[in-house]
Amino acid sequence: MSELLTQLSYCVEFGKIDKASPYPPNLKGQEGADEIARRALDEGIKPDEILDKALIPAMAIVGDKFTKKIIYVPQMLMAAKAMSSAMKHLKPYFQSGETKRKGKFIIGTVSGDLHDIGKNLVAMMIEGAGWEIIDLGVDVNTDKFLKAINDNPGAVVGLSALLTTTMEHMKKTVEAIKGNYSGVTTLVGGAPVTMDYCLKIGADFYSPDPQGAVNYLNQFALK
Repeated sequence: MSELLTQLSYCVEFGKIDKASPYPPNLKGQEGADEIARRALDEGIKPDEILDKALIPAMAIVGDKFTKKIIYVPQMLMAAKAMSSAMKHLKPYFQSGETKRKGKFIIGTVSGDLHDIGKNLVAMMIEGAGWEIIDLGVDVNTDKFLKAINDNPGAVVGLSALLTTTMEHMKKTVEAIKGNYSGVTTLVGGAPVTMDYCLKIGADFYSPDPQGAVNYLNQFALK
């Protein structure tokens, strides 16, 4: 069993999605995260064990490497795709309630902003850390964020902006969230966003990289 989890963790860390995937070259023609996750379930390894002992540790390593600039966005995206290919086999167990997630994380790029690479990276890293993701997409207005919060009590919210011109929409949305749902935790991020701006608009946390958001969220994980 442990050998399968070690293989799966390696595939996720280095972005081996499935057998057909040519990347990384040293694993060409071998099974990837997709096949190994399926095999692990078939051999009786529990979904939460696959998540806790293979996927979460692998994505933590990826996040740490990205933070230290050992790897860059393309490698991180490949790792995230490998993680997603494994997660698709686990999702039915989460949806049935047989296996528990750490909590719910609502994420979207704010109104007027169509950039999604940063948002997607954060979403995939947080999903890889054991959270259920509610991805609202891009150009998300305040009302859509508020509805998602209403529909998902207890969720944490992440707002992304890549343009200085859309940071004002981030401010308005955070203010509306705090005004309507004072207990909701809000995270903000994006190239022009800083910790000073986070504090100025009343958000709870800012991180320049996805792993920082994952580390912060761990304190809110459902027991």
